[in-house]
Amino acid sequence: MSELVVKDNALIQASYTLDLAEQRLILLAIIEARNSGQGITHDSLLRIHASNYAKQFGVNDKTAYTVVKDASKGLFDRYVTYHDKNPKNGKDRSFHCRWVDKIGVEPDSGIVYMRFTSDVVPLITRLESHFTSYEIDKVANLSSSYAIRLYELCVAWREQGFTQQYKIEELRQKLGVEPEKYKAMNNFKARVIDLAIKQINQHTDITVKYEQHKTGRTITAISFKFKQKKAPEPIVKDDSYIKMTDSQIKTFSKKLAALPELGSNAPMGASAEQFAAIIADDLKDAEKQKKYHKHLSKVGYKPSKSKGK
Repeated sequence: MSELVVKDNALIQASYTLDLAEQRLILLAIIEARNSGQGITHDSLLRIHASNYAKQFGVNDKTAYTVVKDASKGLFDRYVTYHDKNPKNGKDRSFHCRWVDKIGVEPDSGIVYMRFTSDVVPLITRLESHFTSYEIDKVANLSSSYAIRLYELCVAWREQGFTQQYKIEELRQKLGVEPEKYKAMNNFKARVIDLAIKQINQHTDITVKYEQHKTGRTITAISFKFKQKKAPEPIVKDDSYIKMTDSQIKTFSKKLAALPELGSNAPMGASAEQFAAIIADDLKDAEKQKKYHKHLSKVGYKPSKSKGK
């Protein structure tokens, strides 16, 4: 089962600069709070296991702890700018606040601890009328922080299928582009927009394109249009048992074990080889095999068209 991430749209629309590991760490923290059944409060000290990070995002187990430890330190110095309206007079206002106010590490267990600030907590946990939700496996294969942010911006407009026009400077801020980077428009489009769209179109459930808006000859704003991809055809129509050879089971169990969206199914502390062995046993079982049917085509499995096979 894919893990659901929920963020308030005020946070989706906020301007912040996070690197890839920091964004992923926040996603895992949100999932950790959701799975605990206790939610997130300002007193919540969330635990993120390096092994979970490794499994979810396909990172080497040996380096995952260093990645999450460094990401937690980075988050401690980061802040988010969000905008709302004064409930008393309806005027626009903006606030700056830090993401976390406490971090910790437990090296022997490969655990990082973090606590969100009281300002950020309601933005992450508010399940009211204005929220965006998506499954973490939709962004697990995105290796660009700009791609994650653009995906979030787009799905916040899922009902419309298109976004508002973002002025260039506003868009740079929302995508987390630092002021000194990619100042020339051609560099901004190539290194940020085109790269993000390429990854989104290849790895997520939507396809995106953008439109440039000009004042005279100068590009002053960009908007995005997107549509949902068609769900892949099931490997078998009636979830019937797929008879696979021992060689196929060996090959595809390894490929399935490497999929980020299946990483959360691995037992705590299990190696990639151990997880692949578990999947191999599941593929031999008619009932357990069903949960992998939608993933088999993704890793290149094609059922034989020959009769009797």
